[in-house]
Amino acid sequence: MSERINVPDIFGSLVFNDEVMRKRLPKDTYEQLNKHIEERKPLTFEIAQEVATVMKSWAVEKGATHFTHWFQPMTGITAEKHDSFIKPVGEGKIIMNFSGNELIHSEPDASSFPSGGLRATFEARGYTAWDPTSYAFIKDNTLCIPSIFCSYGGQVLDKKTPLLRSLQALNKQAMRVLNALGNPYGATSVNAYVGGEQEYFLIDRDLYNEREDLRLTGRTLFGANPPKGQEMEDHYFGTIKPRVKEFMNDLDIELWKLGIYANTEHNEVAPAQHELAPIFCDVNTATDQNQLTMEIMKIVAIRHNLACLIHEKPFAGVNGSGKHNNWSISTNNGVNILDPGKDPAENKIFLLFLAAVVKATDEYQDLIRASVASPTNDLRLGGNEAPPAIVSLYLGEELTGIVDAIVSGEHFEGVEKKVMKSGVKVIPRFDKDTSDRNRTSPFAFTGNKFELRMVGSSASLSTPNVVLNTIVAEELSLFADKLEKMVDTDGAMNKLIEDSFKEHNRIIFNGNNYSDEWAREAEKRGLSNLKTTADAMSAYLDDKNVELFEKHKIYNREELEARYEITLENYCKSLHIEAVTMLEMAKKDITPAVCEYMGTLANTVATKKSVDKSLSCKLESSLLEKLSKNSDKLYETSMKLAEDVVKAEDFTDITKKADFYRDTISSDMEELRRCADILESNTAKDYWPFPTYTDLLYSVV
Repeated sequence: MSERINVPDIFGSLVFNDEVMRKRLPKDTYEQLNKHIEERKPLTFEIAQEVATVMKSWAVEKGATHFTHWFQPMTGITAEKHDSFIKPVGEGKIIMNFSGNELIHSEPDASSFPSGGLRATFEARGYTAWDPTSYAFIKDNTLCIPSIFCSYGGQVLDKKTPLLRSLQALNKQAMRVLNALGNPYGATSVNAYVGGEQEYFLIDRDLYNEREDLRLTGRTLFGANPPKGQEMEDHYFGTIKPRVKEFMNDLDIELWKLGIYANTEHNEVAPAQHELAPIFCDVNTATDQNQLTMEIMKIVAIRHNLACLIHEKPFAGVNGSGKHNNWSISTNNGVNILDPGKDPAENKIFLLFLAAVVKATDEYQDLIRASVASPTNDLRLGGNEAPPAIVSLYLGEELTGIVDAIVSGEHFEGVEKKVMKSGVKVIPRFDKDTSDRNRTSPFAFTGNKFELRMVGSSASLSTPNVVLNTIVAEELSLFADKLEKMVDTDGAMNKLIEDSFKEHNRIIFNGNNYSDEWAREAEKRGLSNLKTTADAMSAYLDDKNVELFEKHKIYNREELEARYEITLENYCKSLHIEAVTMLEMAKKDITPAVCEYMGTLANTVATKKSVDKSLSCKLESSLLEKLSKNSDKLYETSMKLAEDVVKAEDFTDITKKADFYRDTISSDMEELRRCADILESNTAKDYWPFPTYTDLLYSVV
C-alpha cells in the first residue's frame, strides 16, 4: 500500500509564499514589500537585503545548496545558472550567504540566447532581475528566483517582461473605464487570470529510445496508421491505466509541493493521450507554473520508464495536443468582470467589457493567430481535434441573442431556463446552462471566461496572453477616452456597446468551425486564414500592430522585428532538423530493412521455382513488385529532399527562407513519409527497424 499523503501539509511546502514571508519577515519589511508590489514601485535595496537573508535561511532549511535566477528566454523553455550559497570566511571554512544584490539581479550571457539580431556575439552582457510578484521556490535543491531577462541595452529577451507589461496596461485601462463609470466594484486594480489545460502523450520509454525522430524532434516523422486509432472513442474519460495513474499520482505530489494547483486529470481522445488542468490563478503565476509543469511531467515520466510527449502532433492520424487558455479579468476584490450574472442583458459593465473583447478579437485577429504560431502547432490547427487557423468568437445562444437585440435595437426577451430531465425519477433535476459548448471554436465564451483553444501544448502561456491583455487594453483605452469626456456615462456606455457589436459582428460565429462552408463564409466576411507560421508572423511587422504595442509600452519596433526573426528562424530550423532526421532514418534504417525483406522474398521465389517451376509465386512477386516500386520512389524523394535542404541554406532573407520551407521542404517531407508508410504497411514486422504506431500507442498498460 502506498504511503498516505496529507495534501494540505505538502502543498506549497517548497514555495517561499506569502504565508512563509508573513511568518519569517519582520512585520515592517513584510508590509513594505507588499506595499511596493501593490503600488508597482521598485523595491529598495534595504528591503531586498532583508528578504534575501530570510529567503536563504528558509531555503537552506529545506535542503537547498544553490540559488538561480529562473527565467524564460525566447527558446520557449526556462533557463537557470546555479550558484552556491557558500562564501569562504577563512582557510577551509565557509558560511552560507545570500545578498540582496544576488537576489535582485544576475548577469547571464545575453548573446547565447535567441535575440533576433538584438545582440551580436561580442555583445555578451545581459541581466536577469527578480520578479517579486512571483514566488521563489525550490527545485532540485536549488532556490529558484523567477526573473525577467533583458540585454545590456535594455531590449527585452524573454517572455515574462512583456507579460508583466501587458498586465500593467490591462490594469491601467480597465481601471480608467471602471473609474469613469464611478467604480461600482470599489476596485483598486484589475488583473488577468488563466487556467491552462495541458494535454500530453505517455509512451513506453524503451520504445521512445528506439525512435530517432521522437528523440530529436518530439514527433514521429514516419508511421503507418494502426488498425485501431481513436475510432471507437473509448479512451476519452476512460479508466486510467495503473501505470499512468501511478505517474499522475507522483506528478500531483511534485506539483503540489511547488504550490501548483493541479486539479483535474483524465484520459484524452487519442490513445495514450491525457490531460492535466489546474485551478485558475493570476496569469503571471499561471505562466510560471505551466513552464514548471511541462518540465516536471518529463522528469516524473522518466521515473516510471515513460516518455512524456508535449509536442502538438506526435502521431499522425489521431488527435494532437493543445493547451486551452482559459482567460478572464477580475478585480482585486474578487469580482470577475466577465461573469454575466443572472441577467446579462442588464449587466452593462459586463457588456462593455464583452464589447471590448469582441472588438479586439476582430481588429487584431492576425495578432491572435500569430501569438499561437509555431511549426509544431501548424500540424495541429485545422485538424479535427483543434480549431482552424481562422480566428472567430463563440458567444453561445444567450449572449448572441443579446448582441443581436442590441444590434437590431430590439428588446431582448431572454432565454428561458430549462431543467435538465434524465427521465429517471431518482436522478436530481438541475437547470441547464443557457448555452452549449463549442469545442470547434478558436476563442469561445464558456460561462465567465474566454477559452483560447488555439494555443499549442508545448507553447508558453505568455505570448497569447500578452496579446489578449494588450488588445483588450487598447479597446478599453479607447472606451475610456470617450467615457471620461461624457457627463452621461450611461448613454455613452450604451453607444459604445451598440457600435462595437454592430461594427464587429462578423467575428462572432457559433457554428461548426471545421466545416468547409465556414471557411467559405469566413472569406466572405473578410476574416483572415493564416494557415502556417510563415503566413502568420507578418502580423508582428504590421504598422497598426507595432503602434499598438508601442502605445502600451509592451514592445518597441526593434523588439517586434526581433521576435519575427526568432520565430521564423525557429520555424526553418525545426523543419530543417525534421528533414535531415527523415533522410537519416530513410537511408540508414528503412532502406536496409526493406532491402533485406525484398531479398527474403526474392530468395523464396527462387527456392520455390527451383523445386517446381509451376509453383505459384503470386504473393511474393506482388509484394516484391510493390516494395521495389516504392523503394525507388523513396530513393527519388529522398534525393529531392536532400537537394532542397541544401538549397534552403542558400537563402539569406529569413522571410523567403521560411516560405521555401513551407512550400517546398514540407511538401518533400510529406511525399517521403507517404512512400515510407506504404513500405511499412507491406514489410513484415520482424524486418521493420523501429516501433510502429500500434507499439507506441498501446505500450502503456
